[in-house]
Amino acid sequence: MDGVVICENRLINMGQTIAYTVPNYQEAEVDIGWKVLWSNDEIAAIHKPANLPVNRTTRNVYNTLIQLLRRESPWPNAHLLHRLDLETSGVILIAQNNEVARKFQPALSTLIKRKIYRAVVYGSPAWQTLEYQCDLSMLTGSAIRSQMHVVADGEGKRSTTRFKVLNAFNGYSLIECELLTGRKHQIRAHLASLGHPIVGDKIYSLKGEMYLKRLEQPLVASDYSLLQSKHHLLHAYEIRLNNIWEQGGADISIQDQNLPNQWDGFIRTVLSARP
Repeated sequence: MDGVVICENRLINMGQTIAYTVPNYQEAEVDIGWKVLWSNDEIAAIHKPANLPVNRTTRNVYNTLIQLLRRESPWPNAHLLHRLDLETSGVILIAQNNEVARKFQPALSTLIKRKIYRAVVYGSPAWQTLEYQCDLSMLTGSAIRSQMHVVADGEGKRSTTRFKVLNAFNGYSLIECELLTGRKHQIRAHLASLGHPIVGDKIYSLKGEMYLKRLEQPLVASDYSLLQSKHHLLHAYEIRLNNIWEQGGADISIQDQNLPNQWDGFIRTVLSARP
């Protein structure tokens, strides 16, 4: 307490500093290169790198996006307004303080108009555009408990994604994905169901073999060679906001063009092209 070791119960007063040490503590190495893409007086749009958890996990408590923001940004009381999977990169919205979080979290639809992702998938779809609807659910007894499965209508939660092929190249395709609902793993599960899993997806490509293997031992270079990426190639590319701050104002479009290093070579070239 205030630089002095305390060994008994003490009353803490406002303004005092408490520090503690966890011996032999190690966290998984993550990319801490977050960036501010846009902000106003209430919210901010942040670039989340791939393989950075948004909040605490079983392996990371200190270096998560929300803890980095609270330590390093002008917003020590920052709150997440929505989530991105660990391996998904791209734009994510935060509330700058508790009051703003209470204002927007119960009614995000008043704020977010569109959420648009980009994904590199295996194969070339037979369609150019597609609005895909199905019920999604986790299945009891599945080898991968977190995996979402397409189930019969009425047996899961309804989900809808709008897809558009932006480019096809050498057995891969760049797909624009617009979420019309917000179910767990929605884009990943939909694309896998359509026969075009996302490159590098440990759960939905290669029959989940790499996810199951990673539960027992770390993946090695030969595994990543099969996956073709150290993280799945899904990027939250754009969020469009209703301009609730300016009456009659145009929608606010925020794009994240900070592509992870894994989107390199011909993938990076394709992604840099406008739809």
